[in-house]
Amino acid sequence: MGRRERKKAATRQSLADAALCLFLERGYDQVGIRDIADAADVSTTTLFKHFPVKEALVFDEDAEQESRLLAAVRERHQGQSVLTALREHALRYRVEAADGEADFAAFAALVESTPALRDYAQNMWLRHETALAHAIAEATGVPADDPHCAALAHFVLEAPRTARGHADRHERVSRAFDLLGRGWNSINPSA
Repeated sequence: MGRRERKKAATRQSLADAALCLFLERGYDQVGIRDIADAADVSTTTLFKHFPVKEALVFDEDAEQESRLLAAVRERHQGQSVLTALREHALRYRVEAADGEADFAAFAALVESTPALRDYAQNMWLRHETALAHAIAEATGVPADDPHCAALAHFVLEAPRTARGHADRHERVSRAFDLLGRGWNSINPSA
């Protein structure tokens, strides 16, 4: 990465860090774009070059999340089913991460308590649906537009929502994947 790209990445990270700090301190709705730009020592124009909307400041790892999600399918262990790999991914990155870190818990609480962030997070997560459906199709040897793969991708991405607001999050997500497995395995027993 060249100097210019490093500076852009540093500015983007500074903005995301400042925004999250302010949101956690004051609450999402009490922080304006100008507050964030000032805290990061940039103009609002610069802020909007990096983040098109206020909600995006909270979710600056979208591309990395999709990469990890697709890697769960494409780089799964020999003999491991697609659904098992996706279950492990959901439990690791959507449940255990939330349970394991105090910082993540504060972040998750912020998102859950702010309807705009909760909706944005869900919409952002579901944007990965098509890419995941294609990865599942590729892994199982069916056409890219296979409706079963699209349905599985959708429900895999939705499964962690079944645990929202519950103490037994791991159990709830596991049970959702058990249900998905019964349906998926009935149409595609070798995947």
